[in-house]
Amino acid sequence: MLTQQEVLTHLREWMQELFEIEPNTIQLDSNLYTDLDVDSIDAIDLVVKIKQLTGKQVQAEDFKAVRTIADVVAVIQNMTAE
Repeated sequence: MLTQQEVLTHLREWMQELFEIEPNTIQLDSNLYTDLDVDSIDAIDLVVKIKQLTGKQVQAEDFKAVRTIADVVAVIQNMTAE
């Protein structure tokens, strides 16, 4: 299983690459939609990155409740723990 810090590092790299968001603005309590301006199309790009990292398909029900970076970290940690 990946640590919280490892997952956060990946997320910061992806969000800078995909959405041009400065990594230092991405914190565990950052809201994807209100703080980082991630929309539903952007979320699909993020799901693709998660699949590349974990080798597993993200289940829609797992990602439906995601609101913050901490939520995304939890989903990825759960996927890598299985």
